[in-house]
Amino acid sequence: MSSFIGIARHRLQTDGKGVTTLAAFHGCPLRCRYCLNPQCNRPDSRTAELTPQELYDRVKIDQLYFLATGGGVTFGGGEPALHPDFITQFRELCGPEWNLTLESSLNVPAENVRKLLPVVNYYFIDLKDANDDIYRRYTGQSNMQVKENLEWLVANGIADRIIVRLPRIPDFNTEEDILRSQQYLHSIGIQHIDVFTYRTDIEK
Repeated sequence: MSSFIGIARHRLQTDGKGVTTLAAFHGCPLRCRYCLNPQCNRPDSRTAELTPQELYDRVKIDQLYFLATGGGVTFGGGEPALHPDFITQFRELCGPEWNLTLESSLNVPAENVRKLLPVVNYYFIDLKDANDDIYRRYTGQSNMQVKENLEWLVANGIADRIIVRLPRIPDFNTEEDILRSQQYLHSIGIQHIDVFTYRTDIEK
C-alpha cells in the first residue's frame, strides 16, 4: 500500500502520450526551493492510501481512452521511483497495453531504477542541473545518483524514451550552466531535452 497526494484523470498531452491519468505519490527525498508540489512531504496532505489493485480499480474506467490514444497512467509525486514494487504490481494488473510513464528526479537507489526498467514505457526526468554544487544548493542533495541512474538507463537502450527536463532556476543557475548541462546530456546520448523557466512565486 502507498500514499498519494492526488489522482487526476483525463490529462491530454500533459504527462505523456494521449489521454493519461496522473497518480501522484506522497513523499520525496528532495527539498527543492521552488517545488511544484510541496504538499508531497506534508504529513497531512495524503488524500488516499491505496494498494495497486485499488488504484487499478479506480483508473480502469478510462481504459478505452488509454487504448484509443496511446495513453495510460503517469506516476508522479512526490517521487514515484521510491515505489518500484507498487508500480510493478500495477503493471501486472493493467497488462502491457497501457503506457506507463514515470515523472522522476531519479534521485533514488539504483536498485529501484533497475526494477522499473521492464515495466515503464516512458520517462520524464527532472535533472535540475548537471552541476552538483548547483543541484545540492537547490535540492539539498547530490546529483551523483541521478547521473548514475540516467546513464544506466541510456546504456540499456531507451534514450529515445526519455525526456529530460532542464529548468532555468532563478538565483541558482545561468544560461552558461544550462548549456553545460545540455552538453553533458548530449554526451551520454540524451537528445530529448525540455528547457524551461521555473516560476519563483509559488507559495511554500
